[in-house]
Amino acid sequence: MRDIVLIALKAEAPELALEPWVFETGVGKVNAAMVAARLVERYRPERVWNFGTAGGLSVSSGLHRCVRFLQRDMRVMALGFAPGQTPYEEGLVLDLGGSGLTCSTGDSFVTEGGGEWDADLVDMEAYAIAKVCRSAGVEFRCYKYVSDRADAASTADWKTNIRQGEGLYLGELQKAGIWEKRPQVGA
Repeated sequence: MRDIVLIALKAEAPELALEPWVFETGVGKVNAAMVAARLVERYRPERVWNFGTAGGLSVSSGLHRCVRFLQRDMRVMALGFAPGQTPYEEGLVLDLGGSGLTCSTGDSFVTEGGGEWDADLVDMEAYAIAKVCRSAGVEFRCYKYVSDRADAASTADWKTNIRQGEGLYLGELQKAGIWEKRPQVGA
């Protein structure tokens, strides 16, 4: 497969999830890393896409391309490392270059804003997938649909908006020549 698509949950893109080159990672960095690594090794794709929901910090609704990734729940300051820095690795930000936003990834659902993180969005999988792709030399494209504002209303907003980004994901894949719009039944 030249391209594979990773989504955390089928509920985020139920139509897209029917494609044989779309895979569900499950929620969180560990699940995303395990699935991404296994699939990259098995299929040796040229490109991995990640679509899903995110909380907006500096941006509101819509689909946004992410090119920089932070690991927000890495906290080893007692040993002299900055918040977000993986011990004994260089830098705080995994920067894939190009034009786009910064996504802060962590294993918590953010309901009180981004705090100390200089990021535009918050999610729970992108950093892990980006790191797997960088390690394997595979191109990574990440698009997040802002489903909530990472505030006290996030849980209810996310549940209401979880599927709202799917048409936009399909549009990106269509622009890239990966997905063709199917005719509607009865049309």
